[in-house]
Amino acid sequence: MHNLRIIGITVGIVLLALSSCRTISSLVHDDQVVARVGRVCLYKSELDKVVPASASAQDSMALALQYINAWASDVVFLDVAESQLSKSDKDVSRELEEYRRSLLKYKYEQKYVNERLDTAVTADEISGYYEEHKNLFVLKSPIAKVRYMRISSGSPNVSLIKKKMASTVVDDLIEADSLAYFSADIFTDYSGGWISIAQLAGNFGTDYTTLMSKVKNSMVEMEDSSGKLNVAYIVDYMAAGDQAPLDYCSDHIRDMIISIRKHDLINNLERDLLEDARSKGRFEIL
Repeated sequence: MHNLRIIGITVGIVLLALSSCRTISSLVHDDQVVARVGRVCLYKSELDKVVPASASAQDSMALALQYINAWASDVVFLDVAESQLSKSDKDVSRELEEYRRSLLKYKYEQKYVNERLDTAVTADEISGYYEEHKNLFVLKSPIAKVRYMRISSGSPNVSLIKKKMASTVVDDLIEADSLAYFSADIFTDYSGGWISIAQLAGNFGTDYTTLMSKVKNSMVEMEDSSGKLNVAYIVDYMAAGDQAPLDYCSDHIRDMIISIRKHDLINNLERDLLEDARSKGRFEIL
């Protein structure tokens, strides 16, 4: 009931804008029409579908106005098109039929593929594809394995954590993580996988060219305007133009293999359907 009152208010505003000659109470309460363009009417039941009962008064008003204005625009636009276009221009039966055929074909292809597509990809398949298509996997931007920390520049643990996070000793890394847990805002170990330098630079609020210019002995640190110190230790690095490592590409390769399977399924479907039609005499070239 609350939303209906809001819609009633909204309708009044829109009807005034459309200069309707009918009163608000007649439109809303008698025949449930909320807006009209010529002889075309918009009914409250249609409006109710786009205005959730849980919406606030303000949201209800906004949604109702948005929908009514869009509806009126479509109707007015169609009226102009109907009056200005020739009979032949208004004949869209051919386009509609082509669209119907295309849509039905697409829907059946999706059904066929969904029922048959094997999405399981083994590690051997991924590595095999990688070895055969290495030219496809060249880095366009640098990547790295890093450990990253954001901490108050005045923290007494900054120096010790920096020392520990640059270590190769497991116990040191565990200690760095423990100290950072109580001292740092963020401590993330990306050294188990590759990330783009651009992604890392985003943590520093800069671009990767600027970030890399500040690297010294595999360590880079930058203080931001809030007094926080961003620190990263670069465990490993690969430049743009290098051969991308397999573990960095594996997810992309998996998607590529599945895409190829999907493409093959559709091609085989089209071939099989055509051969079946030819064998049954339903298709012939005259």
